[in-house]
Amino acid sequence: MTPNKLLSEGLTVLTTVDPVSQAAGTVTSGWISAANHLAFLALVQTGVLGASATVDAKIEQATTSAGAGVKAITGKAITQIVKASGDNKQALINFKCADLDTEGGFSFVRVSITVGTATSIVGAVLLGGAPRYEPANSFNQAAVVQII
Repeated sequence: MTPNKLLSEGLTVLTTVDPVSQAAGTVTSGWISAANHLAFLALVQTGVLGASATVDAKIEQATTSAGAGVKAITGKAITQIVKASGDNKQALINFKCADLDTEGGFSFVRVSITVGTATSIVGAVLLGGAPRYEPANSFNQAAVVQII
């Protein structure tokens, strides 16, 4: 990285699961195209988890932006976070375009978070890195309102 380059110029906020008090069930980010980046990082966050709650998160892939043929990307799921040790934690999931089933036509990705047992606070950010075109932040989702 060039010393004068801002980190925000090399990363893109592609999609998010905005912080939510999620009942037992699954919440997902929107689908995004993997076409403009070579590497990705999902930051999964927990707040206070409900009694006996569990949190699972994974990266899913699809063939269209509507989620056709949705399936998990092999090996791109976190180890379950549990209430006993899981309040206010973060987990990172790294993946690359090469991890997608591109031969099967899969080119869209999203973050999926499943809360088990009790309502819990969760959120996620999916970042794109190694952009095909710079600055990467020109691909930020519309919800990014400031870059300082």
